[in-house]
This record gives sequence, C-alpha cells and structure tokens, in this order.
Amino acid sequence: MSEQTFEQLAEAIKWDGQGLVPAIVQDAISKEVLMLAYMNAESLRQTLESGETWFWSRSRSELWHKGATSGHIQKVRSLSYDCDGDTLLVKVEQAGPACHTGAYSCFHNSVTGAEEQPTGNRYDILDKLEEIIARRDAERPEGAYTTYLFEKGVDKILKKVGEEAAEVIIAAKNRSHEELRYEASDLIFHLLVLLREQKLPLDDLLAELGRRHLKQKSEYAISD
Repeated sequence: MSEQTFEQLAEAIKWDGQGLVPAIVQDAISKEVLMLAYMNAESLRQTLESGETWFWSRSRSELWHKGATSGHIQKVRSLSYDCDGDTLLVKVEQAGPACHTGAYSCFHNSVTGAEEQPTGNRYDILDKLEEIIARRDAERPEGAYTTYLFEKGVDKILKKVGEEAAEVIIAAKNRSHEELRYEASDLIFHLLVLLREQKLPLDDLLAELGRRHLKQKSEYAISD
C-alpha cells in the first residue's frame, strides 16, 4: 500500500452506493478485533495523512476522529484491503478502550452456545493471555491485579519480572518441578504484561526467534 498514491488506492477500493467502505479495526498487538466502522474517501485520506483513524458517521453524516473527545485514539500500524477491494483492515495501537461503553472491544457480547472452543494448539493459552492483558490495559477494572500493575507503571512491572526470574532460578536449583512450573508461569505472565506496556507484540518475539533459527541453519549449511 505504501507504494500506491492515494488516488490509486481510492481507485482500487469498491465504494458502496453511499461512497463508503467498511473498515475492520484490529489491535496490532493482541490481534483482537476492536470495532467495525465506515470510511469514505476523505476519512481514508485523513487516516493516511494523520496516522490516526478517521471514519464517516452514517447517523450524523459527518467525519469523526476516533478518540478526539475520549482520548482513546488509534495509531495506525498498517492498512490493507481485501481481495475484492470492498473491506479495509486497519491494524492499530489502541489507547484505552475502543468501545464507547468502556469495553476494550465492541465485540464483547457473547452469543449463548457459541463460545470459543479450544483449537488444540498448545500455545492457545499465550494468545488468550495476551488478549486478556490487553483488555485489562484498556478497561482497567477495579481490583484486578493486572490493572494494579499497569497503574503502578513500568518500574513496578520490571520489579515483578526481576523477582519472578529470581524465583525461577531458585526453583530450578531446588530441583522441584512443581515449584519451577509455578514460578515459570508467573514469569511468563509478567513478561507478557511488560510486552503490553512496551507496545511490543508477542509475534515480534516469535519472528525474532524464527530469524535466529534461519540464521543458525544458514551457518550450519556454510560450515558443512
């Protein structure tokens, strides 16, 4: 998209009869779908120029800048359109809740009998934890431990990461699987909180590990 001019992009989009296109907004860090809104050509232009989301209100018939009054702005990380050109996907860095109700995501109403089912992926819990931590960061529910960490700030989070890392070392020295399992789980949780505070997606860590793996394979191939 970066190589396209705005005119080329606008030409590639299939606008509806009202000159609108639906825009799905996704948290670039947690990958949670936050909301669905509509853009016209002018709101798309302003989104691209400002780096923050702008939409067209169908009820008020006017442009609106997400977070202009609430402060819950969305900084655009990437913008793409689907194969048919009739839907936009905007990945954002969300400040606070995305929903006007104060919920992290507008899609917070579960349909009875249609709850998410485990897929069997051994790393599903990491995805779920990243999502829950993102919700806590946005909604800040009173009494939640994760809320406490975010409100205390990075120094408190770093202190907890350090403490849990030390506990992992002690558990390993004690040769206790039960103790090590418990402390390592605490360390992973607090590390995920730190990643959220730093706006660094878990995907970036996995990509870094992938690059290291490929580099290592390449070095082995050269030595062979």
